[in-house]
Amino acid sequence: MEPPAKRAHTDYQASQLAAYKGDALELKCINTIRVLAADMVQKANSGHPGAPMGCAPMAHTLWSAAGAGMKYSASNPDWWNRDRFVLSNGHACALQYVMLHLTGYGDCSMEQLKQFRQ
Repeated sequence: MEPPAKRAHTDYQASQLAAYKGDALELKCINTIRVLAADMVQKANSGHPGAPMGCAPMAHTLWSAAGAGMKYSASNPDWWNRDRFVLSNGHACALQYVMLHLTGYGDCSMEQLKQFRQ
């Protein structure tokens, strides 16, 4: 009996980009959100990364200037005319913290992300 044939190496990033309808930079932004959220949940050893990873494209669209253009100011978080991002799913709270960090809110540093649920 012959051993099974070796499977060809799959370049998952290339296959993901081929299936994605946006550009490469946008996919990299979305994957950055996913990885940060998954790392937070993994380090906390609490929760599940599915919701933040699945909602990353929506969050990127809402928070980016290229997307729906949510109005906010990281330098002035009390700005009266800002849009509010309300996330009622507690399992996805890592997503909100990641987005606050990536958009420059000073109250959500990388060190604070590392201390998520510690």
